[in-house]
Amino acid sequence: MADYLWCGRRMLAMLAAVLAAGCASTGTPQAQPEVRATRYGLVRGVDDSAASGTYAWKGIPFARPPVGDLRWQPPVEPAAWQGERDATRFGSACLQMGRIYGPGANNRFDDSIAQTLNTPVGSEDCLTLNIWRPANAQGRLPVLLFLHGGSAISGYTADPVYDGAALARTAQAVVVTANYRLDVLGFLHLPELHAHNQPATGNYALLDHLQALRFIQGNIERFGGDPGNVTLMGQSAGAINALALLTAPQAAGLFHKLVAVSGGLSLPGNLPPGSIPTLSPAAKYAAQAAGLLAHLALADALASDLEKAQALVAGWTPAQKARYLRSKDGRVILQTLAAHKLTGSGPIPDGVLVPADPMGAIAAGRYHKVPVLTGYTKEEGKLFAPFLALLGGKPGMKIGDAERFAMMQRFDPDAPTTLTAGDILDGSYLPVSAPGTGYDARTRLLASRFFDVSRDNLLNTLRSQQKEVWNYRFDWAQQPAPWNEVYGAAHAFDLPFLFGNFGPSVFARASNSRANEPGRLALSQAMMQSLRAFAYTGQPGHAGLGQAWEPWPRLWVFDAGLSDLRLRAQ
Repeated sequence: MADYLWCGRRMLAMLAAVLAAGCASTGTPQAQPEVRATRYGLVRGVDDSAASGTYAWKGIPFARPPVGDLRWQPPVEPAAWQGERDATRFGSACLQMGRIYGPGANNRFDDSIAQTLNTPVGSEDCLTLNIWRPANAQGRLPVLLFLHGGSAISGYTADPVYDGAALARTAQAVVVTANYRLDVLGFLHLPELHAHNQPATGNYALLDHLQALRFIQGNIERFGGDPGNVTLMGQSAGAINALALLTAPQAAGLFHKLVAVSGGLSLPGNLPPGSIPTLSPAAKYAAQAAGLLAHLALADALASDLEKAQALVAGWTPAQKARYLRSKDGRVILQTLAAHKLTGSGPIPDGVLVPADPMGAIAAGRYHKVPVLTGYTKEEGKLFAPFLALLGGKPGMKIGDAERFAMMQRFDPDAPTTLTAGDILDGSYLPVSAPGTGYDARTRLLASRFFDVSRDNLLNTLRSQQKEVWNYRFDWAQQPAPWNEVYGAAHAFDLPFLFGNFGPSVFARASNSRANEPGRLALSQAMMQSLRAFAYTGQPGHAGLGQAWEPWPRLWVFDAGLSDLRLRAQ
C-alpha cells in the first residue's frame, strides 16, 4: 500500500511540475520556476533571480550521443528520462584539440588550458544546450540561439563569455547556446559513410544546429519562448554555419532572423584573386577524408608506405571504410589530422545540405529571406597574426600560445607595466604604426583579403534580394597598453560586449580595466539593446543610439572612449 501511495504522490508531483512548467507561456507565476517540462522529461535548473535576474538550465541533451554507429550520422532525438534531470551544469565540450579558445582539462576556463594545448580535450558525448530567461513570468519572449566560433575545430558553450544571463535579462529574451560536433567529427566529406542513405551530407555540425532548432520548436514555449520568433546567431565559425543554414532548404521555418558576427559564405570563385575565401570546395574536403583514411591505415601498419595505404583504402567497400573509421578512437583521429597537416574544417558545399555555390544560390533568390544583421570588427586581422605569413612575411607574434596565455592571465590591467608590444610581436612589424610595414598596416591588409571581400560579397548579394540587411563595425580599442596595440578591435573582441560578460576569460585581464569600465559597460548596453530591438522587430535601431541605423551599404559604428560612447552612422 505504501508503494502505491508513494507512486501516486510521485505522479502528482510530476504532473504539478509539468503544469507549472506549462504556465511559462501564459505568464502565470510558478511555484518552482526552475523546473520545466520538455518532450523528453522534466529538467531542474537554477533560480538565479537574486543574483542575475534570470533562470537557467544547462546541459540539456538535444540529441543522443553521436558515438558508435551514430558517429558521422545525423543527430537522433534524445531518449526520454524519468523524474527530474539535473540541469545545473554545462554538458561536456565536444571533442577537440586544445587551443587557448577551448575548455582545458576541466570543461571550463581555467589555467589547465595552457597545459592542454594541442592535445585532445572534451568528449564525443556533447550534444547539449543551455537556456537562460528573465526571472519573470512573461511568455512569448523572442528566442536567440547562439553558435560559438573557433574555426569549426574548437570552442565550447561553457566559455564564460557565452553565459546568457546578462543578455537574456537586458534583451528580455530566451537565450540558448548549443554545442555542436567539431573538426572532422562535424564535417567529413566521405559519402561512403552513407551508402545506404542517399542523398546524405557530411555537414554533421549543421545537422546538429538543425536539431537544436527543432528542439527549440518543440520545447521552448515551456521556457517562455516564442517558437515563431527565433533568431539564429553565430560568431566566426558559428556565423559561417548560420549563414550556410540560410541556404539550406531543410532549415525552412526553423528561424526567423539571423545575426552573423564576423562571418562570410564565399568560395574562391566568388572573390577577387588573392583573397582568402571563407569556404573551401567540396573537393578539398574529399581529399582531406581520403588522406585521413590513408594515414590511419599506415599508422596501423596495414600498408608499408603512404602510397600503398592510399591504394588499400581506395579499394575498400563503403562498409569497410565506415566500420574502420567508426572503430577508431576520436582522439586518435584528431591527432592524426594534426600530425599530417590535414586540419581545416567548415561547411561543405556538397550540393546536398549546402548548395555547391551558396553565394550563387543567394544571388538567385534560393535562400531563406529573413532580416539579417551582420557585424565585423575594425581590426579583425589582429587575432590572426600567424596568418601574416600568407602575405610573405613572418608570423606576427614571436611567442607561442602557451606563453601568451600565461602572459595575459598574470597581467594586471590596473597596474603599471613594463610590457611592450615588442615583447609579443615580431620585430619586423615594429613600430606597429609604421606605414606599409607596421603591424597595423599588415594586419589591415590581411583583414582586407580575409574579411572585407567576403563581407562585401555577402552583403551586396543579400541586398540585391532584400532590404532587411544591416551591418555594424566594432571599433573599441581601449585595452591597457600594450594590448591595445596587439589586439585593439580584433576578431571576437565584440563578443563580451554582445553578451555583457567581462569576467574571467581568455582576453579579460588583457582588456578590462577600471579605467575603461564606464565606456565599456555603456557600449555593451547599447549593443545588447540593438540585439533586443532586432529580436523583437527585425531592425537593430533603438532610441539609445541617438541616430537612425540605416540598412547596408550604410553601416553603424559601435565605439567608446574610456568613459564616453562614440556611436555613429557611417
